[in-house]
Amino acid sequence: MSADPLEQPAVDPVAAEPVPMSGDGDAASPMLVIISGPSGVGKDTIIEALQKRGHRPAYHYVVTCTTRSRRPNEVDGVSYNFVSPPGFAALREAAELLEANEVHGNWYGTPRAGVREALAGGQHAILKIDVQGARVVKGCVPEALLIFVVPPSFDTLVEHLKARRTESAEQLELRQRNAAIELAHRDDYDYVVVNEEGRVDLTAQKIEEIIEQEERHGSRRAVSV
Repeated sequence: MSADPLEQPAVDPVAAEPVPMSGDGDAASPMLVIISGPSGVGKDTIIEALQKRGHRPAYHYVVTCTTRSRRPNEVDGVSYNFVSPPGFAALREAAELLEANEVHGNWYGTPRAGVREALAGGQHAILKIDVQGARVVKGCVPEALLIFVVPPSFDTLVEHLKARRTESAEQLELRQRNAAIELAHRDDYDYVVVNEEGRVDLTAQKIEEIIEQEERHGSRRAVSV
């Protein structure tokens, strides 16, 4: 028996049955969209590709807060909101985070204000969060749309993690272990999308098609936080 966590086939969103428009033909209600996936699967690159597609109305990408140290290629306020551990604790105490979880030895959390701003403006709020965070958000916002991104194989994922050269050997081993655990939760998501090597634009297209398909359900995913 294969030990590859990816041995089960993923859902193909492109092949899904089309969903009828809502009866009244109203514009789609703003949704809370969660994009998850193991470390190294390419979530940041996928979101960059989504931004370039220029969806209208524009998506609102909510920037996650983290206590993790900033990497050389990252921009504060764009890649993440980098905060100190005491600052993060203060945000949690003030209930300013929709969810907060410790991952890979660092804290990550979603600013509630960013989500509210998007929904109030009629925009879909796009969250890039881990499996733990997605579970928390789904618990308090059942209407949220959950999309899980997987690599074509676990070996490919490991190679991506090694190629980044941003973690120590110990940190790399931790991320590999966590990735295997996270991949086991793929069935908790509404859709699973494979990020094929060198085809990030196709991955972004599939995610956009999923969102547009859900828009045709009318208000079933209308949320408030």
